[in-house]
Formats: sequence, structure tokens, C-alpha cells
Amino acid sequence: MAAQTPDDPDALARLFAELCLGAGAIVMEVFGRPAIETRIKDDSSPVSEADERAEIFLLDRLAHSLPRLPAIAEESAAHGFTPSQTGRFALVDPLDGTREFIERRAEFTVNIGYVEDGRPMAGAVYAPALGALWFGGVKSYFAKAAPGAALPPAEDWRELHTRPRPREGATALVSRSHCDPLTEAFLARQNIRQRIDAGSSLKFCRLAEGVADIYPRFGPTMEWDTAAGDAVLRAAGGVTLTPEGRPLLYGKTADNYRNGPFISYGDPASATLC
Repeated sequence: MAAQTPDDPDALARLFAELCLGAGAIVMEVFGRPAIETRIKDDSSPVSEADERAEIFLLDRLAHSLPRLPAIAEESAAHGFTPSQTGRFALVDPLDGTREFIERRAEFTVNIGYVEDGRPMAGAVYAPALGALWFGGVKSYFAKAAPGAALPPAEDWRELHTRPRPREGATALVSRSHCDPLTEAFLARQNIRQRIDAGSSLKFCRLAEGVADIYPRFGPTMEWDTAAGDAVLRAAGGVTLTPEGRPLLYGKTADNYRNGPFISYGDPASATLC
């Protein structure tokens, strides 16, 4: 891939989609083994060979395609390496949903997001076990693609749009592995008609597809967990806000790129209901 500049969000989203497809082949090679070896990091989260190999692949390709763009990645950050940035940078999560991966559930993803001045401007989320790809810059799209395949042609993409919040009640997406009392208390105050448990950054993508309405997260996350999916959601018409109603921002170096609580909405107007 030729070197690019981060001036065209849609071009970045396409590049990230291609890179995620390549990393997906690495992830699935490990996923197909009879046993998946893991270890526990200092933050008590699991890491596998798939996380580490996919990150090496993604960082190498990003350095080639966007040589002047800093890339902050989960496993490198765990070892204390976070390159300096001045407002434009990539966030890489080579395997979001490692617990799902280890437990042989299909809801794990490869994520790349691009941040400019605190906002996620482009991103790609790929679920290799599902062959499902979401990517967005100015607009958001969904496509089916096998791990390691080329990005499908544009005529095979489906443009994504969030939906208005239904009057009869919202569909809420809840983290399968990380639900907490604050999230439960928030949901208890909402008019929730249906609740769906899901893993990884797929929750942002389901909102972008218009099949759900709200995703609250009061437990801890890191910016690389959320940037790609958040970019896809925002390009589809949604929004991610803090509990105080301000946009979730990125580039929180003082917090080591840790997010605070947030709520993602498919319908921005529905945020006033909460």
C-alpha cells in the first residue's frame, strides 16, 4: 500500500478496513488451534499470541502507509510504549474481546481508529469469525469479507444509518463480560423494551446499523477499545457522550488513554431523555 495522509476520513476508513482484514487472518489462524495459550497482564486482562502477532502486523502496515502518524496500540502500551502525539494519531486494538476469543465465542474484533483534535474521525471494526466488517469516515458502511481477503468493491457495501429511538421503548446493548451496578442503575431509569448482551466493539456497530438504540458503559475502558467503533457510530449519525452530556474525547494522555463512563446513542435526540 502506498503512503497516505490523514486528510480524507473515508480513504483512511478504507485503509483501516483493508488492514483489519489482513490482521483477521492472523487472528483466525490462532483461533483455529486446538488450544489457545494465554497469559494475564499486569491489569489482570488476558492476552494471547493473536493479540501480539496482529498488533505487530498492524503497526508495521500503518508505519508504511502513514509514516508520520503516531499509532498507540494496546499491547505496546501495556509495555509502557505510547509514542508522543499532538492531536492526530491512530488507536489500535488488535483483538478486542480477548475473553470471547479464548472462550470460543465469535464476538471478537480487530479495531483501528483515527483521532483528530480529540474526536474519532475514521475507523474500522472487523469481526473475523463472523466475516463482518464495519468502517466509517464521513459515511459508515458494512460489508461481508473473509479473513485475509481484499476489501470488497463499493457496490457490495451497505451504507449505515442509526434509527430514531422507538416510542415503545429502546433496545439496549450491554457488555457481556463487564456489566456493573452503575450500568444496571442507569438502565433501570430508562424505558428499555429489549436488552441484548454483546461483546467487544460490536455494540457500537449494532447502533450504527440501526438495530439497537443505546449502549451505556460505566466500567473502565481504554481509548483503543472504543475509538474505531465510536467513529463508525458517529459517521452513521450516532453520538457518544459522557454522563454529563459532553462528547467523549480522545487523547487523554494524563489518564494513560483511559476512558471515563460514557453512553452511546443511535439517536442523538434521545440523549435528552436520560
